[in-house]
Amino acid sequence: MIQDTPESWEVVETRKRFEGYVIDVVTDTVRMPRDETADRDYVRHPGSVGVLALDDDGRVLLIRQYRHPARRLLWELPAGIRDVEGEPLVEGAARELAEEAGYRAATWHTLVDILTSPGCSDERIRVFLARGLEKIPDEENHFEHRHEEIGMPVEWVPLDDAVRRVLAGMIHNSAAVAGILAAYAAAADGFAGLRPADAPEA
Repeated sequence: MIQDTPESWEVVETRKRFEGYVIDVVTDTVRMPRDETADRDYVRHPGSVGVLALDDDGRVLLIRQYRHPARRLLWELPAGIRDVEGEPLVEGAARELAEEAGYRAATWHTLVDILTSPGCSDERIRVFLARGLEKIPDEENHFEHRHEEIGMPVEWVPLDDAVRRVLAGMIHNSAAVAGILAAYAAAADGFAGLRPADAPEA
């Protein structure tokens, strides 16, 4: 069966190289086949959630945000780190949709789970499909944007146009690429094949 499965090889030693506000960088000495060991550097990350918000006209909500490591303004899905301990992932996603885009949704499904760069980071992103969207009235939305989120535009893009932009190399953010292509594929059966919003992570 073609399916990713959990596996953990013996870690002989772990050395922390950097401790940051969100991420740590560590070196694990890992026991390999034939009883060899090798060092593997990677980023420890708390994980993220993202939201592919799709309106009744088949349009995807995209936001544009400056990403300093990439030195680019990227078109992305509303997303954020898993920074509230014990919070169900779908609730974190709903919070990000409200804070970053000013919308709430009536219907939620798990769209796709991705490991952003498994050769150098343990970050996991769960992308949800949100439908039945409603704009949150200004008087109810008290979130204050700071830093890169100030002046962040919100655009609605037809799903098939978003797919074309991904394939043309115009959209690069990993969660956006995966979410857009997954939503396009899932639309073939009217999203009937999607997992529930509270589906466990494998």
